[in-house]
Amino acid sequence: MKQATLCFLIRRGASDTVLLGLKKRGFGRDKYNGFGGKIEPGEDARQAVAREIAEEAGLTVRTEDLLPAGRVTFFFPANPSFDHDVTLFVATAWRGEPRESEEMRPVWFPVDDLPLHRMWQDDAQWLPLVLAGRSIEAEFAFADDNETVAQATVRSSP
Repeated sequence: MKQATLCFLIRRGASDTVLLGLKKRGFGRDKYNGFGGKIEPGEDARQAVAREIAEEAGLTVRTEDLLPAGRVTFFFPANPSFDHDVTLFVATAWRGEPRESEEMRPVWFPVDDLPLHRMWQDDAQWLPLVLAGRSIEAEFAFADDNETVAQATVRSSP
């Protein structure tokens, strides 16, 4: 099981917006997601997600500005090499302006109008909770097509 991170950058205002990245290659290609990735040897989850945000969106996020938002475990029985245990964060403070990278194209979306039709199917079940400030613990098992959610468990707390 791969250990990974995911962060959602939220711009607070009259209408909150979230920065998502359109994945341009690899696992999850052509889907919008938060920024993050695998934890490298010698890194903790905060260091890994700060590094990934810099690489994928050109933004600097201090590790102390990363707010824990829970954990999601993804199981792909048809392809266990896709299994991920993901530590979630949100951030409302960073330096710089988002820029496109080789891997991701950053786009701002209203929190109440997410592009769910272009995201992983599970996101609809947990991402609105995280964006509303809740912490979650979730598990998702995918069907043989590696796209459809076959089983889901989501628990949230304030």
